[in-house]
Amino acid sequence: MKISRPILCALLGLAGLAGPFTAPAQTETRAASGAASAPVASAATAATAASAPVVAGAGTQYSEEGADTCLGCHDEDSATYAAKAIFKTRHARQGDARAPFGPGGLQCEACHGPGARHSSKGSKKALTINSFKSDSFLTVAQRNQPCLGCHQDRPRSGWHAGAHERANLACSDCHEVHVEHDPVLAKSSQPDVCYACHIQQRADFHKSSTHPVRFGLMACSDCHNAHGSTNPALLLKSTLNQTCYSCHAEKRGPFLWEHAPVAEDCTLCHSSHGSVRAALLNKSPPLLCQQCHTVTGHPALAYTGASLPGGAAGPSIFLLAGSCSNCHSQVHGSNHPAGAKLMR
Repeated sequence: MKISRPILCALLGLAGLAGPFTAPAQTETRAASGAASAPVASAATAATAASAPVVAGAGTQYSEEGADTCLGCHDEDSATYAAKAIFKTRHARQGDARAPFGPGGLQCEACHGPGARHSSKGSKKALTINSFKSDSFLTVAQRNQPCLGCHQDRPRSGWHAGAHERANLACSDCHEVHVEHDPVLAKSSQPDVCYACHIQQRADFHKSSTHPVRFGLMACSDCHNAHGSTNPALLLKSTLNQTCYSCHAEKRGPFLWEHAPVAEDCTLCHSSHGSVRAALLNKSPPLLCQQCHTVTGHPALAYTGASLPGGAAGPSIFLLAGSCSNCHSQVHGSNHPAGAKLMR
């Protein structure tokens, strides 16, 4: 078949016109395909990021709304509700510049640290802030730092020299901040906090002769400084006797006739936390007295349980009632001119 030149040119022109329109169509198809695959790729990246383990560590950015951000989750309906009570404590006093909620304060984040990462979705919250709990990723020293950063007054100046710091004890092991009244600060409830560790002392304070701790009339902090002390047993005073004299001033002296163990150490005769014997004594007289006072002179023979009523040696008046103190009544010392034997 013969094709004339004009017809051939027309056909080639049509083919040339078709070319420019087919190429953009293919380009648009590829672009559409790429755009469709982009969300899939980003979704896969997000899923991978969500499944990746979160490295433990405190955040570095503070939340935008401060305490309001925290209260969005820590409300009355949450399992960890404890936030509202903080507003009834000294930490929430808005007029106190030293308080976390005071002027310019960082509110919750002043103690718990920057919370932007903690408040973000899927942040593995326990790994991002100072929770003050025993299972925190922070060390005890790091958990204590927000507390010790503010509470640096004299009663706490010996914390780093105290037994509780050496025992790796955290402030939150004893103190409760998110309550209106911290139990460890009240005389009636403080001993129960201490008894959680000091089990022997709990037993002693329930003996028949003891200081009135279990009745709420005394607290452990009346004698001991739990925040650290260079004194023995974390005592408030430099010696045991001076601590006892804070209440028992009449035993201080000086006396004209002194009883040596009284001036030396009260615990030579007394058990400070409690005893099954009268007057918190370590032993019952005369066994207690005979630890120092030998039988040479008075009495000629050492008294034993055999001299009690029904004993093999027969009852002795010197073992009944106050025993030695029946006569030597001024055992802590005497100022009487004739009180050499502590009898008056």
